[in-house]
Amino acid sequence: QVQLVESGGGLVQAGGSLRLSCAASGRTFSITAVGWYRQVPGKQRELVAAINSGGSANYADSVKGRFTISRDNAKNTVYLQMNSLKPEDTAVYYCNAVVRRYYLGSTVNDQNWGQGTQVTVSS
Repeated sequence: QVQLVESGGGLVQAGGSLRLSCAASGRTFSITAVGWYRQVPGKQRELVAAINSGGSANYADSVKGRFTISRDNAKNTVYLQMNSLKPEDTAVYYCNAVVRRYYLGSTVNDQNWGQGTQVTVSS
C-alpha cells in the first residue's frame, strides 16, 4: 500500500499561482505513475496531469502551457505547479498513484488516492 498526502491548495486570484505537493509513503518503490486529478461537484473526476516512472508527462489540453508536473524522487513527492490560474480551475485536486504488484503470476495495478486539496480561483 501507498499513502498519499496532498498539500498546497488554497484561495488565489485569477492569474495567480499555486504549487500542490503530493507526498508518498509506504511501498513507493512500486509506484509506476502519479497523476493529479480534479473534481467539481456534479462532474466526473478528470485527469489534469500525470508523470510516469520514466519521467514522461502528459497534460489535459485545458492546462497545457500553464501547469507543470514534476517529481523529487529523494523526497517521494510529486508537484503540480499551476500558473495563470483561471476561475474554471477551481476544484478539489486529488493525487493518484498507480502501484504495481504481482499476484499469482499476474501484474495488478492498484489505484491509490489522496484525500484531496481544495483550489479556489477568484475572478
